[in-house]
Amino acid sequence: MAPGAVRRARRRARGTPPAGARAQSARSAEDWWWDRLAPSGSGYHLLQSDSMLLVLPDPGPVRAQRRAPRRAPRPQLSGTRAAARPKPAPTPEQGPDSGWGDRIPLEILVQIFGLLVASDGPMPFLGRAARVCRRWYQAASQPALWHTLTLLAPQAGRPGKDGAKAEKKLLTSLEWLMPNRFSQLQRLTLIHWKSQVHPLLKLVSEHCPRLTLLKLSDCHGVTPDTLVMLAKACPQLHSLNIQHSMVESTAILSFLEEAGPRMRKLWLTYSSQTTAIVGALLGSCCPQLQVLEVSAGIHRNSTPLQLPVEALQKGCPQLQVLRLLNLMWLPKPSGRAVTLSPGFPGLEELCLASSTCNFVSNEILGRLLHDSPNLRLLDLRGCARITPAGLFDLPCQDLEQLHLGLYGMSDRLILIKEGSPLLTQKWCHSLRELDLSGQGFIEKDLEQALAAFSTIPGSSHPPLCSLNLRGTRVTPSTVSSVISSCPGLLYLNLESCRCLPRGLKRAYQGSEAIQWCLEQLLTSLPSAS
Repeated sequence: MAPGAVRRARRRARGTPPAGARAQSARSAEDWWWDRLAPSGSGYHLLQSDSMLLVLPDPGPVRAQRRAPRRAPRPQLSGTRAAARPKPAPTPEQGPDSGWGDRIPLEILVQIFGLLVASDGPMPFLGRAARVCRRWYQAASQPALWHTLTLLAPQAGRPGKDGAKAEKKLLTSLEWLMPNRFSQLQRLTLIHWKSQVHPLLKLVSEHCPRLTLLKLSDCHGVTPDTLVMLAKACPQLHSLNIQHSMVESTAILSFLEEAGPRMRKLWLTYSSQTTAIVGALLGSCCPQLQVLEVSAGIHRNSTPLQLPVEALQKGCPQLQVLRLLNLMWLPKPSGRAVTLSPGFPGLEELCLASSTCNFVSNEILGRLLHDSPNLRLLDLRGCARITPAGLFDLPCQDLEQLHLGLYGMSDRLILIKEGSPLLTQKWCHSLRELDLSGQGFIEKDLEQALAAFSTIPGSSHPPLCSLNLRGTRVTPSTVSSVISSCPGLLYLNLESCRCLPRGLKRAYQGSEAIQWCLEQLLTSLPSAS
């Protein structure tokens, strides 16, 4: 048997494909990887995965080097055939190319990373970029880029001993990271930390003097000494978010005594201890406070919060955002001091949204906003006692967002209302978002209200871009008119609108979907008449 036949027989016995098949499969796999790489003229290509970035050399010369050994050397030609064949021109030798990642100045690379961090945050980009090359590692290690940090406790939800051991192990790593990476940290968020909150915040107080915001979400073990220590070590700390965390009122009061004069933002979860904190705010412990948010916790407290409106206006005169979310609260009687209250002259956002009936009325709303001409956002979802006449009397003239939807209300609680034209006639020139979901305005009333968007003086179009009419008695002609008058409309909710034809009662997002709805409404108008 010939030697070639013997080799082929042995290969068939081992199950090995022929040499030509092996070479073909190797080339196809290699070509698949090269096709995944983006074309580049720099000599290096980036391949991104879920965990890291790989820097691979340019595929051209590498493929040539790999394929060269596969070809058998040709025999030397002699005679006239060797003289007739021209010799290939010599190619200049190419030295090793370090790529643009090594040639770009470090300062420029840090600025590029800063743009990405500003839009998407430090993680996971900086962690992946640090694995690319030495220069990228130097750029990603600059403390100026690590200005925002979110630490989720490892093994959250595990048994107490395992979770405490994992938190302690992570704390050991942070002992090196804090002085070397997070020395310019500004915003810190801790989530699900149970046992090592005090050592971690102590570490922050020692190495992060530029901290401005601290957020504790579902954290335990926060003592008064912890927050006071942090307030003294971080003179720029002006924002505190302790929603859904177990923090005693004494710890918050001690913190406000130290950092109250510079506090700008405060987020709280309503509990039996909230009254003491609100009392401190009424006593002008935070005269520079701009944002105050109190929301209901997971276990809702049935005891209503009594909030003296006029005292809050005196204690926090610089307030710009006031949110009482899903909260049952009662304002104390105003008495004779209602005309002498300073109001909130700088208030821009008021949110009293609730999923259940509350006690907010026109009189309470007037007490809150009687001196707020700069109001831009008014969220009164669930406030069934508010009427258009009460809103028309407000001093704000350029309201941009108005939310009056009634969600989760029974049909027996939704009374027939009138006066919706008062809202659009006053704010049609400035409204960008309007929510009338569940309101019981009659068909003619809604037609007059939405017709105001087509009668704006001047040649400019209405700025309305979001309209929620879910569950209202709006008619097809009214909807088609408002779509034609508002070319910038990007969201339209027509769910459960009983007067509209079937197939069109849904939410539309995007200009194309809204234009399709307009076409369907225009074709259905003759048949409906």
